[in-house]
Amino acid sequence: MTFWNTGEEPAGVLEIISPAGFEKYFEEIEPFFPEGSPPDLEGMARANDKYGLQMDFQSLPQLIERFGLARPAEMDGTAPA
Repeated sequence: MTFWNTGEEPAGVLEIISPAGFEKYFEEIEPFFPEGSPPDLEGMARANDKYGLQMDFQSLPQLIERFGLARPAEMDGTAPA
């Protein structure tokens, strides 16, 4: 999940996750994002299946281009300039 603010004013987000237990998902996916390397999308897909999540990884490049977002370094293993 990604959030970004398209406006000029500061924005805040309050996310409530219920029922309890889903916080473990974030602990499980942390190793799939090694610093300076591409993410392990196969590992992410396995974790997503376990928690009943659906993600369209192929949509990332289109979303980045459409909304003028900065490409995460993890997508290609290079650090931002």
